Amino acid sequence: MKKVVFIGAGVAIVTPFAADGSVNYTKLGELIDHQIENGTDAIVASGTTGEASTLNDEEHIGVIEFSVKHTAGRVPVIGGTGSNDTRHAVKLTREAARVGADAILCVTPYYNKTSQNGLIRHYNMVADSTDLPMILYNVPARTGMNITPATYAELSKHPNIVATKEANGDIASVAMTRDLCGDQLHIYSGNDDFIVPALSLGGKGVISVMSNILPKQTRDIIALWNEGKIEESAALQIKYMSLIKLLFADVSPAPVKEALNFMGKDVGQCRMPLTGVSDDLSAKLKTAIEKL
Repeated sequence: MKKVVFIGAGVAIVTPFAADGSVNYTKLGELIDHQIENGTDAIVASGTTGEASTLNDEEHIGVIEFSVKHTAGRVPVIGGTGSNDTRHAVKLTREAARVGADAILCVTPYYNKTSQNGLIRHYNMVADSTDLPMILYNVPARTGMNITPATYAELSKHPNIVATKEANGDIASVAMTRDLCGDQLHIYSGNDDFIVPALSLGGKGVISVMSNILPKQTRDIIALWNEGKIEESAALQIKYMSLIKLLFADVSPAPVKEALNFMGKDVGQCRMPLTGVSDDLSAKLKTAIEKL
């Protein structure tokens, strides 16, 4: 069996920005503490929800390094190091290792994309550049490409490729991946509305947007499942489906940042080209947060 980076709920943590647009590290520290105090099992820094695509390299690695130092070993820190340029992904991966990340999360190449054979070569090259465990990240809605079960099977042969964050929303594909890879590739749900379905096929947990605002409740969905309380776990998943829909009613992380600001977390706005949510969605999020 491959190394398990974590079991439970890992938060795809937002990157808070100050009024001048710079990274607000003080606020990031507060967010990390809040997550750990409420049971989050891992911190994913400089990922999609952390707006990695609009962080320059210094900020990108700076957010990972700060997260490592502030977390201080309380939970694993996973650094996002994916890129559509293999050389850049290798560079970010080596830097994440240098600053002490426990694992890396590597999204598929986007825009230029690649073939399935190109994916295998890309990921193997990144995995060869580090001793850290690698979690693949499959999110076709953002990248325009999908990792097939057969490609997962080939990638799972690399000793450093231990898991995937699966966000293709295709339960049949997840089942086939489990069949082909077994314990050589662990699966985390990459969608908050897909946690229980992923667990039902042997998933280890979730890398979550919802955890930013409901860390304990997100973790409880998985903890209840692992305790054999299947109906209670499913009931929690169902309870938060309306909220999850709101969190993805505009391009993430704009809605979750809006929700955090309503909660008094003062995480600032998204960097352009992402903008604030509509007045209608803002009102719906405010109502949902007040109910919680």
